[in-house]
Amino acid sequence: MRDQFDYVIIGSGAGGAPIAYEKARDKKSVLVLEKGPLLLTQDERHEGSLSDFKRDEMFNAGTERIINIPGMANSGQPFFTSHIEPDLNDEPHIFSDLAGNGPRVTIEGYTAQVVGGGTQLYGGVSLRFSENDFRLKSFNDDRQIALKNDPDRDALRHVIDWPFGYAKLKKYYEKAEYLIGINGTSEGQVKAKKNGFSDPDQYQKPRNPNPISEFARKGMENCGFATYRTPLAVITEDHLPSNRKAGDPHVGYVNRYGDPLGYKSNTWVTLLRPTIREGFDLELRPNSTVTYLESRGREIVAVHYRDESGRARRVTGKKIIVACSAIESVRLMMLSAEHDRLGFGKAIRFEEDGSHLGRYFLTHAFGGAEVAIKNYRFDKSISLDSDFATDACAQQEFLDANGLWAGGAIYNNTSDQCLPITLARTDGSTDLDTFWAGFSGAMEKRGDGLIRWLNEDFGTRLSVSFMANQVPRYENRIELHATPDKWGRRSAHVIKDWHPHDGAVMGTLAGVCEDILLKGVPGATRNDISEGSVYGNAVRVANHILGGMRFGESEDVSVLDPSCRVWGFDNLFVTDGSFMPTSGGGNPTLTIQANAFRVADLI
Repeated sequence: MRDQFDYVIIGSGAGGAPIAYEKARDKKSVLVLEKGPLLLTQDERHEGSLSDFKRDEMFNAGTERIINIPGMANSGQPFFTSHIEPDLNDEPHIFSDLAGNGPRVTIEGYTAQVVGGGTQLYGGVSLRFSENDFRLKSFNDDRQIALKNDPDRDALRHVIDWPFGYAKLKKYYEKAEYLIGINGTSEGQVKAKKNGFSDPDQYQKPRNPNPISEFARKGMENCGFATYRTPLAVITEDHLPSNRKAGDPHVGYVNRYGDPLGYKSNTWVTLLRPTIREGFDLELRPNSTVTYLESRGREIVAVHYRDESGRARRVTGKKIIVACSAIESVRLMMLSAEHDRLGFGKAIRFEEDGSHLGRYFLTHAFGGAEVAIKNYRFDKSISLDSDFATDACAQQEFLDANGLWAGGAIYNNTSDQCLPITLARTDGSTDLDTFWAGFSGAMEKRGDGLIRWLNEDFGTRLSVSFMANQVPRYENRIELHATPDKWGRRSAHVIKDWHPHDGAVMGTLAGVCEDILLKGVPGATRNDISEGSVYGNAVRVANHILGGMRFGESEDVSVLDPSCRVWGFDNLFVTDGSFMPTSGGGNPTLTIQANAFRVADLI
């Protein structure tokens, strides 16, 4: 088996696949190691066969399993995963908050173990960050306003600017949007007003919106907000770069489901598969778990992994790219440091006072509002994940008026609760660990009560969500926990909580979402609308896992340099969401992809 390459890339998702695409087409030899399997779409299998992805809603949602790890606060509790997420008893993520609650095992933070990574399961919302998202320290230094709910005036203590601004990333946003295949509109986006889109028609034409989404659009416009069709990574037209043909993506299966037909623009069908089919020197090894990196001085000299048979393997690369999602990438660095404390460990400053490795772990501040639209019922399964969005709450006038350090995007969710089991399993759940919680002790959901609940809620509920920046905190971190995984390696321990100002951001934006529904749904009253956020529930991360190895202009404040190279090494780079010093006011995948294309140009 070949064991020498120009580039070895660990992870096949948003942070790894763009670099594999670029370097293979630049006549370099590239190896991609992916922990999960390669699941084929229907057209990749022989005629008459179905995709490896499961279409059955119940199977996709996973069967009930029980946490059996001793010492956890939720030992003995049930959990549910899809067929491409790990059994938590084999490979747990462990969570504690800063108050000492926990530890508990959680499925939160697993983006998917499969070729394509999280891009296989995400809803496809592909927003560019706003210009201020890249310069939140400078932005707040310039305006000097008192922030709401910042009693110790420390919300901005650990905020740093990105090493570059929106203008630098613009061409890579455009490259990612073109190569990935995204539908949506640019008109109405704040980014389109200046320095925004070289080609406003770059997006594919969006599908007709679901009729239920019109209430959200009217509500946004009645609030005085400009709207646009939410950019979604699903093709609606033939896509030349990936040689995919348009179809009819009736996608009640977009969010947290793999797409068996290949319309969703995951990194397998858009970047890796075309590059391999066109004969470039790109080798993909699925079911390969990297165990540690071996270093000598400032060089990574080998990547050690176990293949699909469990055999120990070793490969070398001139450059090593780590992109296996923020939590797992930090964990790999720490496991490598434990393997060689005096070499790798010293170079990456493992467990040193003042080290930033594992620090500033981020997710997003998010939440929204929801209402049942009376006397109507809609088929939400024919829709993609969202129809309309607005940037109104990312603009300075809004932030100044509300005393906020940063804002975010608002969009309606169209496909949530679109299928009956999905409706039931998410009812009353507060995170991905508490599916079916709505039935625990809910004695009213029996007999006629169950029928009445389904009749009132199925196909009637409209939600509007926000996705906003979380305040960076040094205390929010990833460590190693003594609990071993199935390979005997220490597990990842996420320790995290919210800053009080996060509560102000989330409370304000949840109120805006409520106003949108109040002004968009005829006859709705505030009593009809429920609004809220994840503030107070720190384990809920929406699989937007960011930070832990942020980049910056100097080693004093960061783990990575501006090219995403690890300080202290010459050939080690990290390109998943862990590089982000702030989480941005929108879903992060497109920005991770754009940055990976940027890094590919630099290395």
